[in-house]
Amino acid sequence: MNLHEYQAKEFLRQNGVPIPAGDVASTPEQVRQIAHQIGQPVVVKAQVLTGGRGKAGGVKLAQNPDEAERVARQILGMDIRGHVVHKVLVTNAAEIAREIYLGAILDRETKSIVLMTSAEGGVEIEIVARDHPDKILRRSIDPYLGYGDYQGRELGYALGLNAAQVRAFSKIAGALHKTLIENDATLLEINPLAVTTSGELYGLDAKMVVDDNALFRHSKFEDLRDLEAEDPFERQAREEGISYVKLDGTIGCVVNGAGLAMATMDILKLYGGSPANFLDVGGGARAERVTLALQLILSDPKVRAVFFNIFGGITRCDEVARGIVEAIHQIGGTKVPIVVRLVGVNESEGRQILLGAGLKAYTGLDEAAKAAVQAAQSTLPDESSVGSHGGAA
Repeated sequence: MNLHEYQAKEFLRQNGVPIPAGDVASTPEQVRQIAHQIGQPVVVKAQVLTGGRGKAGGVKLAQNPDEAERVARQILGMDIRGHVVHKVLVTNAAEIAREIYLGAILDRETKSIVLMTSAEGGVEIEIVARDHPDKILRRSIDPYLGYGDYQGRELGYALGLNAAQVRAFSKIAGALHKTLIENDATLLEINPLAVTTSGELYGLDAKMVVDDNALFRHSKFEDLRDLEAEDPFERQAREEGISYVKLDGTIGCVVNGAGLAMATMDILKLYGGSPANFLDVGGGARAERVTLALQLILSDPKVRAVFFNIFGGITRCDEVARGIVEAIHQIGGTKVPIVVRLVGVNESEGRQILLGAGLKAYTGLDEAAKAAVQAAQSTLPDESSVGSHGGAA
């Protein structure tokens, strides 16, 4: 789960990170009022869950309340990388002498939280890692000992900060680490962490990603979820307990098990296809859930073929087969060809159910994956050539 900048900043502020004063607004009139309360030049920043706001014109400086209201009218409603701006953050403008990147991430390779910092602040860290990897400094935080002030001081001095700034930097790094741990975040970054002309450090921007698997421990995040910013398909899948991530490909995937889902996506790529989604219906998925999964995938207009890859263990192949047939009947047929691979518990029964609906079930994964790729690459069949069950693979 991604948080907006203003939400992430509030968590950091609660743990002692210096954050410029400001507030969030959804109308130009509210922006004017906040700017008037701040009483100095402000920055109006689009609140969308994507990067590139500044380049898109979603971050603007305003010298007075009138100008703040005017730029807010330009930003609100703006489309930035497919995200419509519904809210803006109005915050006092800082006189910046230097920008630093500071972040913490859950690193599976070292099995620890890793602090990262760079003198190349204000730039996406992925670009720095690609073009100047030597400019990123890292420190692994021992999961048992926790963060040590000395680690922050080492990084601060390596950045060329003076003694007072190093002390401030170390406290901010510790607060960053604490915020990440307390909220089960997998990523938390301040970019930029600004050094002002007066020598003080302020967090001017923040990004926070919370582990979805830990949300049951943090009911507060449900109130922070931006439903307007979420993909409607992903939101529906989450509400129904289905693991679903939308991608840009043309082959919709329905698989039982996360590992098998990843392998399915890999083999489709191997044979020249492109997965349209990651979708794990889970172990023991019954017909109702399979029906919903197929309806979810067919709601994506980019999907040219659907690939069911079911390995029946806890999940029964006959239940999946019933779900496929039921879903096709509920939507009144489909022009999108469906390829099915069934292996495992009640495999024979599942095949018979599919055959009765005019669908063939494959056994080999390679053979089925090739068929799915070929189906997606072929021209969509005419409406008249498809029966009520959809295209059979």
